[in-house]
Amino acid sequence: MKITGNKMAPNIFLAIATVIVVFAFSSCATRAMFLQSAVVPAAKGKVIIKEDGNNNFAIKVNINNLAQSKNLQPAKNAYVVWMVTNDTINTNIGQIVSSTGAFSSKLKASFETVSAFRPSKVFITAENEADVLIPYSAIVISTDFIGSK
Repeated sequence: MKITGNKMAPNIFLAIATVIVVFAFSSCATRAMFLQSAVVPAAKGKVIIKEDGNNNFAIKVNINNLAQSKNLQPAKNAYVVWMVTNDTINTNIGQIVSSTGAFSSKLKASFETVSAFRPSKVFITAENEADVLIPYSAIVISTDFIGSK
């Protein structure tokens, strides 16, 4: 009679290791919700900030129900994502584009970038041009102060 080891042990170990890794990576991220907007009241979203091994910050923005900028009053050509650093400097970090989801009519917008600076606040304006150096329009949607992890 041949005695075999517990075949479930490697699977249990793998499951536990996976949970630990997922928890470790998710706990390293800072999340901030966008505040209610008077300009686009249906918009809801969040910002996720993760520090990488090079002391840079990956910034990911996800928003649902963000009306297309051309439908605003007055109509604009682009949504611009800004971050405020601890030095209170507004920095244009890129353009976010809203689109309709493949299986729904819900407007979705997402944006990702990497910065050497940690944002203390993220906000979005609607602008005539995406490459502006300072915000010319009112804030469409914004986070509150983003604390450290």
